[in-house]
Amino acid sequence: MQTLLIADDDPDLRLLLQTTLENPAYRILEASDGESALHLVRQEQPDVVILDRMMPKLDGLDVAQAVLADPAIRDIPLILLTAMEQSAAVGGEPVPAVFAYLVKPFSPLQLLETVRQALDGAPSST
Repeated sequence: MQTLLIADDDPDLRLLLQTTLENPAYRILEASDGESALHLVRQEQPDVVILDRMMPKLDGLDVAQAVLADPAIRDIPLILLTAMEQSAAVGGEPVPAVFAYLVKPFSPLQLLETVRQALDGAPSST
């Protein structure tokens, strides 16, 4: 069973993501802020992390940078959800730890395909 972590401060969006990704092959964990997300990444070492860009305590970029800095978890694919264009979401600088960026609103099929690619280790086209 593969583990996915959904980190978003919006409970409705977390529910939508969980419903979209619901699959007997996945165990889904949730975090409502970046600090909790980082704790779960370190503790559970999920196969893929889906991070909202804007969250309380630590934002998605802070979590991504912390993951990249930790050799034990740096290879976990991160998918960053953002309401901004990719370049604005990261201040114009790409973050090496981020596997893919999905700009809200995104399609459920796009999310499923991106997660599948991350799990398969395929390069992202997003």
